[in-house]
Amino acid sequence: MTILYDFTVADNQGKPIELSQFRGKVVLIVNTASKCGFTPQYKDLEALHQQYHQRGLVILAFPCNQFGGQEPGSNAEITQFCELNYGVTFPLMGKLNVNGPEAAPVFEYLKDNARGLLKSRAVKWNFTKFLVNKEGVVVKRYAPRTKPASIAQAIEELL
Repeated sequence: MTILYDFTVADNQGKPIELSQFRGKVVLIVNTASKCGFTPQYKDLEALHQQYHQRGLVILAFPCNQFGGQEPGSNAEITQFCELNYGVTFPLMGKLNVNGPEAAPVFEYLKDNARGLLKSRAVKWNFTKFLVNKEGVVVKRYAPRTKPASIAQAIEELL
């Protein structure tokens, strides 16, 4: 059985990150964009990070430019934007695709294991969230409109 820890992704500097390093932690994976109506969720994600990081929550943001071209910047520009505007301290990964033939394998795994509305596989928009338990298994997918604070109870239960 494939789990989250089987994947390696690139960080925002292009360095490989083995997700197995997060074994035993609760992971919230979010596809993000800097020019989206949901971009202010970065502030709420940072609040979750501050509240739960010491207890074992890891938030991983994966910038994606597939939805309305709302993430046109380079990895360095995205990082600077997030730090300056939202005080983001959780890990920002390298920009990737979440849908289509160039979709990152980790997102193929997430979509296969947590379907969206009407059992849809595709990620519909920026700020779709995937909650993964300490064993590396996807527990739930949350829609872009779902405010990060409303996920806090589910995170508490998994911690």
